Amino acid sequence: MPNDSPGVPPARILAASLAGTAIEFYDFFIYGTAASLVFGKLFFAAAPPSAQLLAAYASFGVAFLARPIGAFVFGHFGDRVGRKSTLIVSLLLMGISTVGIGLTPTYADIGWPAPVLLCFLRFGQGLGLGGEWGGATLLAIENAPASRQGVFGMFPQLGAPVGFLAANGSFLLIGLWLSPEEFSAWGWRIPFLASTVLIGLGFWVRLRLTETPAFAAALAEGPPARVPAADLLKHFAGETLAGTFAVVAAFAIFYLTTTFTLGHATAKLGYDRREILGLLLAAIPFLAAGIILSGVWADRWGARRVLIVGCVMAIATGFLLAPLMGSRSPAAIWLFLSISLLVMGLVYGPLGAWMPSLFPPRVRYTGVSMAFTLGGILGGGVAPLLAEALASRGGLRWVGLYFSAAALISLIALSTVGRPRSPDRDEETRKLFSIQR
Repeated sequence: MPNDSPGVPPARILAASLAGTAIEFYDFFIYGTAASLVFGKLFFAAAPPSAQLLAAYASFGVAFLARPIGAFVFGHFGDRVGRKSTLIVSLLLMGISTVGIGLTPTYADIGWPAPVLLCFLRFGQGLGLGGEWGGATLLAIENAPASRQGVFGMFPQLGAPVGFLAANGSFLLIGLWLSPEEFSAWGWRIPFLASTVLIGLGFWVRLRLTETPAFAAALAEGPPARVPAADLLKHFAGETLAGTFAVVAAFAIFYLTTTFTLGHATAKLGYDRREILGLLLAAIPFLAAGIILSGVWADRWGARRVLIVGCVMAIATGFLLAPLMGSRSPAAIWLFLSISLLVMGLVYGPLGAWMPSLFPPRVRYTGVSMAFTLGGILGGGVAPLLAEALASRGGLRWVGLYFSAAALISLIALSTVGRPRSPDRDEETRKLFSIQR
């Protein structure tokens, strides 16, 4: 749908969708990095040394339990009140939780309340991110020309590599400036506290937006759904399930390639954290390249077709994990990281154009948010924890099989959907909602 929002140029809309997700993913990624590097010893010191990293990864997964709750809450208000105000609240919630983590005392300071407080704030991060991706995607897509859905939809996705570069770049710089003792004592807090500046920027950008044309048109046709989630489950359960399993590959690939490899390389392969962070930073441009290419290709060949190709490539990539990661060669590890993140871009970039096409505007915020976050639980919530357990018991070969299996799940989901219904243009759906009103 073309942008007809008066006084809001497309560049500002795309900048707002990118800036918001970049900030949100920055906040989310710094937790994953800190969990891999220091949270095990600092907050779970009561556990045996061999279990501290697993405990830190378990706290990482807490946010994935919160995300569907956030998707339900923010989706509800996003479909009833509007995209703009809901996005502002989700951003503030994420920011407050992130800064709070940076101020949290460790186990050595206050004992058992430390990990409890950490998990509580991590839960807040998950609530905020649960409403962020769907809203930012709709902000871009519902203002996009019909012929440029793929390009507009890729901008929120670019928040992932931008946020990752900012998060891990900050940890790398801090690690270069501080000694390991200083980093563990207080240096890890700096990226969390620095989030205040980014949140202020994102808040300012989003305040200058108006509602999307699609949401305004839906309100003009009639009042919003009383309970959008109920309409979603009653009439679009199949689309929700398809969207859920279609995103499993993106989440699994990303967290296996970043969080798991960072923790495994430093704890089990003997690499210095700065070296692995450097390799990750050198590989992350391939994620951005994959997202950009897939967005352009989605407008040319269709988002679903690009997603299917990406899943097939991801299945093959899983078989490279063990030989390249197990080689202990920095060049081989970088090659695996680069290939994986490029493929991840192909299975992630077109989601912004494909998933909103599954739902009508009146339940779209709820639909894309629920599918995306539920897929995040299945694909990413336990990925570092499960991968570390598989590596400990069966070696990296099993982690590679896990990588490929996640891609296969998404491939099957995409293959069963067929052409999206585009319900907002579907006469049968319009009649259904007209009867309900």
